[in-house]
Amino acid sequence: MPLSEHEQRLLEQMERALYAEDPKFATALEGAGMRTHTRRRTGWAIAGFVVGVVLLMTGVMTQIIVVSVVGFLLMLAGAVMAVTGWRRSPGNDRAAGGGTGTARGGRAQRQPRRARMMSRIEDRWRRRRDEQQG
Repeated sequence: MPLSEHEQRLLEQMERALYAEDPKFATALEGAGMRTHTRRRTGWAIAGFVVGVVLLMTGVMTQIIVVSVVGFLLMLAGAVMAVTGWRRSPGNDRAAGGGTGTARGGRAQRQPRRARMMSRIEDRWRRRRDEQQG
């Protein structure tokens, strides 16, 4: 369902506020870099799946079970990588780091800052909503 004009304006205001408060973080969230990463990851996944199919068929035709098993595992890995590729995007700490912020080095410092920023955005959202309602 498309957004109403009011919702679109609110979203645009939130985007402008995000760019004003933290331009580096806002730039990191832009879609171009994430789309490129996801597209590349999906391409590798499809290529791995196709190579896996070829190995599986080669193993079946030559009756070498090891080649078939390797082909099947490669197919499985390619399918899993393609399906989960969109969940793991650059800058998404919860998907990559398990949501704790300490799974990989350096991420423990960024999470409190993001939490503060999200808190400020939520506060502004509530204030604007309250102002418009009454």
